[in-house]
Amino acid sequence: MRRLLALLALLAFAAAFAAEEGAKPEINRPYVVDTDVARWNKSFSSERREVYVKRDDIVAAAGAKPGMTVADIGAGTGLFTMLFSDAVKPGGSVYAVDISPAFVEYIQETAKKRRVRNVTAILTDGVELKLPDASIDLVYMSDVYHHFEHPAETLASIRRVLKPGGRLVVVDYERVPGVTPPARVEHVRVDKRGAIREIEAAGFGLLEEKKKMMRDNYFLVFTEK
Repeated sequence: MRRLLALLALLAFAAAFAAEEGAKPEINRPYVVDTDVARWNKSFSSERREVYVKRDDIVAAAGAKPGMTVADIGAGTGLFTMLFSDAVKPGGSVYAVDISPAFVEYIQETAKKRRVRNVTAILTDGVELKLPDASIDLVYMSDVYHHFEHPAETLASIRRVLKPGGRLVVVDYERVPGVTPPARVEHVRVDKRGAIREIEAAGFGLLEEKKKMMRDNYFLVFTEK
């Protein structure tokens, strides 16, 4: 029995350690090397994508209010960036942060064409957000957390830029073997419980889970402990 318990403990530790290792770089490389932004934008704005269909409900549930400063991490082609831009007017601003130079340029061009003046696009290395300390009211991530290659370091950067009492909203894919499509199980490195464990280990506390909003994704709200 002792040997069995020891083995189970070792397996649990190994699983936790593997999760902390983060995503493999190959999962993120296409976003950097493939500069066909029109194709990416079509993919991100597909009716087959749950977060696109539910986008207005998600923004409302995230709690963005006029005057807030929002950081849209892994902003892609700016779907949620532009929605948050409207939600925080007047007086608020949005930082669109991404690892893809093409996406950052696209968001800048989109903001210019639409005469949106409260959006700033920032290129990141995937770890450091390059934002001022204690400057953000709301950090938002949509189908991004499972892409973190260095989750502990990136979460530390997020914690650094949040204002006291600021919130971190994580929307990401459910990963339930036998329910979730096998390709997604292989793609998504960590399930909801693993994500909560990692985020709490970085100094955040789970405030709320909005359980009935989506089928394929979960919606978690954190703040600093």
